[in-house]
Amino acid sequence: MAPMFVYSGNGTQAGLSHSKRQAGISLSELIIQLEGTPAGELLALALALLSALAHAILGAIHKSGIDPFLNRGAVNITFSVIAAPFALFVVPWPSAELFGVLAIAFLVHLAYELLQATSFQFGAFTLVYPIARGTGPLITAFLALLVFGERLEITQWMGLLLLSGAILSLAWANLRAMDTTPASGGAFVPAIAAALLTGVMIAVYTIVDAYGIRLASDPFAFLAWFFFIGGFGSPVYAYWRWLHLAPGRRPPIGDLAARGLFGALLAYVSFGAIMLATRLGNVGEAAAIREVSIIFATGIGVLIFREKIDLTRIVIIGLIVAGAVLVEFH
Repeated sequence: MAPMFVYSGNGTQAGLSHSKRQAGISLSELIIQLEGTPAGELLALALALLSALAHAILGAIHKSGIDPFLNRGAVNITFSVIAAPFALFVVPWPSAELFGVLAIAFLVHLAYELLQATSFQFGAFTLVYPIARGTGPLITAFLALLVFGERLEITQWMGLLLLSGAILSLAWANLRAMDTTPASGGAFVPAIAAALLTGVMIAVYTIVDAYGIRLASDPFAFLAWFFFIGGFGSPVYAYWRWLHLAPGRRPPIGDLAARGLFGALLAYVSFGAIMLATRLGNVGEAAAIREVSIIFATGIGVLIFREKIDLTRIVIIGLIVAGAVLVEFH
C-alpha cells in the first residue's frame, strides 16, 4: 500500500514534522482500508448525508445577499487560499494523469457554478434548487453504469425514480404557488433552464470527481488540489462583476469575506464528504442519498427565505425519503 506522502523530488516534503506525516498516513490509510467493506459503505452513507446538509446550507449562502455570483466567488477564493499550502507543501503532487482529471473537474465545476448562480439570480430558491437536485441522480446512475460498471438493483432504480420524481414534483408544487405573471418580474423560463442544466452538470461532476478520487493514491491529495484550483475560476468572474457594479450596489468586502469563510468551511464538508463517499461506496447510491439535501433546503427556504410549505409539500418530502430508503436499503 502506498503511503500518503511521497517525495516528488522538489523538496517540498522535507519540512514536514513526523507527527504530521503520521496523522496524514493514518487518515488516508483508514479510507483506503475501508473501501468495499460494510463499514466503508456505512461511512459512505453518513458522509453523503453530511454532504447533503452542508450543501443545502451552502446553497442558501449562494442564494442570499446581493449577488449569487459574488457569493460564489468569495467562497471559492477562500477555500482555495486555505487549501493552497496543503496542496503545494503537504500532500503529494498529482501525477500527469491526475492533473488531467483535475483540469476536467475544474472546467465542469466552473460550468456548474455559473449555471447555479444564474438559476439563483432568476428564480426562487425552492424552485431552482429542487429542479437541479432532482435532475442529477438518474443521470449520475446511468453515467456510473457506463464509466464504472456499477449496477443498481431494480428496487434501487425504482427508488431513484421515486426520489427524482418527488424532488421535481416539489419544484412543480413550489412553482404553482408562485406568481408567474409577467407583472411579478420573475424570469421563470431562464431560471428553470439554468436549473436543469445545473442538474446535468451535477451528474457530470459527480462522475469526474469520483474518477479522480479513485485514481489518486491518496484521496486527500485529490481533495487538496481540487479546492486549490477552484479559486482560479468563479472568483475571476466575480471580481469582474464586482468592478462593474455601481458603487452603491457593491456589497461590503467584510460581508463577502464572512460569507466566503463560512461558505468555504461548508464547501469542504459538502464536496469533500461526497467525494470520499464515492471512493468508499457506490457512486449512484451516494449521489442519490445526497439529494435528501432538498429536505434541508426546504426547511431553509421556509425558515430563512419565508417561503411557504403545505401538506402537499410535506407528502412529497415523505416520498423523497422513501425513495432514498429504497436506494440505500435495498
